[in-house]
Amino acid sequence: MSWARIMAPLSGGQGDKAAVAAAVMLAEPFGAEVAGVYTPADVADVMPWMGEGFLGGVQTTALESLREATAAGEKNASAALDSSAYGKKRFISLQTPVWAGLSAESRLSDVVVFTSDPARGRGPLAEAFQQMVADEQRPVLIAREGVKMGGVVAVAWDGGKEASRAARLALPMLEKAAKVVIVAAPKASARSFDPARLQAYYAARGLAADLEVMRDSGDAAPLLLDAVKRVGADILVAGAFGHPRLQEFIFGGTTRTLLNSDQPSLFLSH
Repeated sequence: MSWARIMAPLSGGQGDKAAVAAAVMLAEPFGAEVAGVYTPADVADVMPWMGEGFLGGVQTTALESLREATAAGEKNASAALDSSAYGKKRFISLQTPVWAGLSAESRLSDVVVFTSDPARGRGPLAEAFQQMVADEQRPVLIAREGVKMGGVVAVAWDGGKEASRAARLALPMLEKAAKVVIVAAPKASARSFDPARLQAYYAARGLAADLEVMRDSGDAAPLLLDAVKRVGADILVAGAFGHPRLQEFIFGGTTRTLLNSDQPSLFLSH
């Protein structure tokens, strides 16, 4: 299996270079295209609150300031993409309606890459992250410091629909890993499942995976994070479910805890 297009939403801010570097890391083993997608604040989103009570001159000044900020952000985002020596890349600047354009670009991408801040609800790309995970249901990589391909990848498994989708969509990355470990906490889940079933699924596709089964009960999140640390995983693959506005994630309460952790990097899919 392979990936052909890796997308990195860009804001024109300081996190863009890290997002581009992570996207290149994912793309390079497959010779995939990196799409740097500049995602500015949308003029259409701010117009409603400017419609009443604003004098014409004030409104014009505010819109002009927004246009100037958008132009400066586009320049910075383009420079962040250009700073990478990777040859197969393309810069896209979204126009209003920005969210419709972002959706369209994501639907033709294999993975969407973010840094930690948007995943934690911080910065200008926070809503874009929510849109990708919850609305578009795209697989996303949350790249943290030290993220790399070809290392150890852990796959969180609870037998559910979200975990199953993530485990399947991550296959191209798993095939490039030095080691794959399925981590599961059956006693921390209300669902009955056998982790060996996923191991057999991978084996049928020529992928060897170890099992790390936690026997403790309780909150799944700390159990998974302890297991990830124990096996030395660089990336954790997990299923996610989220409400786009409230950031309420449901994976036994796990996903939100994973998003707020410092390590490892996360490959999530709803």
